[in-house]
Amino acid sequence: MSRPDEPGPNTRCVRATSSPHAPGEPLSPSPVFTSTYHALPVGEAGDFYGRNSNPTWRALEAALAGLERAERALVFPTGMGAITATLRALCVGGTLLVPSDGYYQTRVYAGERLAASGVEVRAERCGAFVDAIRALAGAPQPRVVFAETPVNPTLDVLDLRAAAAAAREAGAILVVDNTAATPFGQVPLDFGADLVVAAATKGLCGHSDITLGYVAANRADLAQAVERERTVSGATTGPFEAWLAHRSLATAALRFDRQCANAQAVAEFLSGKPQVRSVRYPGLAADPSHGLAARQMARFGSLVSIELASIAAAQQFLARSALFAEATSFGGVHSTADRRARWGDAVPEGFLRLSIGIEDERDLLADLRHSLG
Repeated sequence: MSRPDEPGPNTRCVRATSSPHAPGEPLSPSPVFTSTYHALPVGEAGDFYGRNSNPTWRALEAALAGLERAERALVFPTGMGAITATLRALCVGGTLLVPSDGYYQTRVYAGERLAASGVEVRAERCGAFVDAIRALAGAPQPRVVFAETPVNPTLDVLDLRAAAAAAREAGAILVVDNTAATPFGQVPLDFGADLVVAAATKGLCGHSDITLGYVAANRADLAQAVERERTVSGATTGPFEAWLAHRSLATAALRFDRQCANAQAVAEFLSGKPQVRSVRYPGLAADPSHGLAARQMARFGSLVSIELASIAAAQQFLARSALFAEATSFGGVHSTADRRARWGDAVPEGFLRLSIGIEDERDLLADLRHSLG
């Protein structure tokens, strides 16, 4: 939620991409930050190698930290890069709880890689997640909770305040994937999360031309652990991608506002249509998560999930649509649709996750009317 004593999201985005002290400062692509004439002496503070830090990253990281109300942010080449580096840094043995109904790649990594290294991996659906956090008390340490809200792709909403309280009681670190909501939808650190991870590939960058992830934290010890993992693993972002991402932030709040407004209109339009068995969107008054989402979220996001009767109905929708491209990413300015069962998500075969773009509302609704047949 916005604070009364801080600028609005659009002002914060514009400020985040401004350089009042060095207007027009160029991209810094060099790996060594030196010249023929000068190199930093050993031990002197400053940039000496691009895998450790560089000015372009720091500008983007400062902007992301501001948006997430964090003291530190760290950029990664992908959202999964941010997730896996965080889990490697925190899960040295011990116990990890992940969403059983969340992003499938997180479960794959936890089950295939971390479990093989001795981590006890537990999984639970969103509706029972807080109870599963409480059950971590007494489990092998370190105890790490990896939460996601709204859950991708079903869009159930997790009570972040309750999750943070349960994590504290269980002696666990709470990490929240904020990809779907973005910091304009919710700020997990405000609710007691220890770390935030996200794929800025999606809503923040928004133009479907960059892959980027980040971690944000208010705990210096956790940020330092993740930063160390980034440095030694080499999971680093190219300066050009970081520069493009930073430039994209100026319009991020504007884009997200438009996407959320369109998503609300789409969800309301699809509700009650005979071809649509169910619609999930936290902004719908009838949605099971609406009450919690209204208390916790400033905006309800760009994702709408629907269930059609069958694979054939879903494929017909995708074939007939002129505006919803079949694509597995989301959060971009173009509307997309993805049949999530093909990736192994535990959803019906006719389930579609719609990512709503910034097109004109009337055009989106006309396309949906045509695509449903």
